[in-house]
Amino acid sequence: MAPKTPPLFLILTLLSLLSLTFFYLHSTTTPPPPPTPTNALSVAQNSIRVYVSPLPRSLNYGLLEKYWALTSDTRVGSEVDNEIRITLLPKLSPKSLPYPENPIIKQYSAEYWILGDLLAPHELKRESFVKRVLDSKEADVVFVPFFATLSAELQLIINKSVFRKRVEENEDYTRQRAVVDLVKKSEAWRKSGGRDHVFVVTDPVAMWHVKDEIAPAVLLVVDFGGWYRLDSKTSNDSSSDLTIHHTQVSLLKDVIVPYTHLLPTLHISENKKRHTLLYFKGAKHRHRTGLVREKLWDLLVNEDGVIIEEGFPNATGKEQSINGMRSSEFCLHPAGDTPTSCRLFDAIQSLCIPVIVSDSVELPFEGMVDYLEFSVFVSVSDAMKPDWLVSHLRSYSDEQKDRFRKNMAKVQQIFQYENGHPGGIGPANLDGAVNYIWKKVYQKLPIIKEAVTRERRKPSGVSVPLRCHCT
Repeated sequence: MAPKTPPLFLILTLLSLLSLTFFYLHSTTTPPPPPTPTNALSVAQNSIRVYVSPLPRSLNYGLLEKYWALTSDTRVGSEVDNEIRITLLPKLSPKSLPYPENPIIKQYSAEYWILGDLLAPHELKRESFVKRVLDSKEADVVFVPFFATLSAELQLIINKSVFRKRVEENEDYTRQRAVVDLVKKSEAWRKSGGRDHVFVVTDPVAMWHVKDEIAPAVLLVVDFGGWYRLDSKTSNDSSSDLTIHHTQVSLLKDVIVPYTHLLPTLHISENKKRHTLLYFKGAKHRHRTGLVREKLWDLLVNEDGVIIEEGFPNATGKEQSINGMRSSEFCLHPAGDTPTSCRLFDAIQSLCIPVIVSDSVELPFEGMVDYLEFSVFVSVSDAMKPDWLVSHLRSYSDEQKDRFRKNMAKVQQIFQYENGHPGGIGPANLDGAVNYIWKKVYQKLPIIKEAVTRERRKPSGVSVPLRCHCT
């Protein structure tokens, strides 16, 4: 007698159980598929590759030699450098010259520390976010090592009268012209139209005469305050178009970098009781957006618990600022000639809670740093109401202020440039300003690559109009 055939529903049930078992085992033990080539880049590449454009030494460290060779500088804040010329320089080699200590210049020293890090020996930079490459074809971006701030400040010392003129006597203009001409002749610039080139333009007057020509590049700036209009006196040509298009600078392509702080760092363990509510030291009368400062000054100068005083960046002013910021709960940060200033970063290093009254302010490393965790933002309209600002600041509890300071202490090193190496040539702090700047540039790479691709496909003789420089 033939065996009975199992019922159909029993066979189907067994097959279903086997399929479910196989799916469960496969889904829990099999590793995920490897990333696609597009994803592989974001997973594997944890650094940015930078090629340093081969400019002559006269356009960077040669400018340092020229600066320190001056017999003296009579401008405010120059006393410290005049002293260095007498006491320290005779002991230094030309390869270990410091950046000027004059606060007017030092606050813009990013150019010195960024290049010094790139020139550090490779074996000392294995963990650094930025990797220098020796072939521009292998690079993500091309760094242009021009000390633009130092060039401008030298001209202001030597012959200020020609600073805004495009004449041979203006050595700063001659240097700007040389940099742009050299870079534009390179194969790297021709391939990208300059969109993957990086310039440090921290001083508002740096690269003054060639801003329109470097506008396609990635610009490292402290803010956008100096980029909106060219004074008619800056040009001796007959052009009527003296406006710098606002789209030549943009958060899409450019990077806001910190000023170099001028006051020493106060660690949270050294913090003491603060007896002043609000502190500000600086010049009352400024230009443009600085009108806000004048009005705030008049509103606050006679308030209890508030210290508002005129001050200059000399040795005496520095000591007063150290004492004032370290003994105050809040430090006022109103707009000046530009929307921001190094005062903000001095406040952070002093653990003095910044009170930012500047509606158009742009800040470094946003998206990486949350300023609301340690700063107070106030609109200009609110700040201008009598008694409003002081009342608002008094409403913060001791617990809230302590939390602000603890959060501030966590980010102090992010805004520090110095690396402690002679001549500034050495690896930057891994969690310091230089590496964070390159991390922000790295975030721009997809936009840069898209802009370069668009530039390459254009027929010969066709250029991207100015309105597209923001991308």
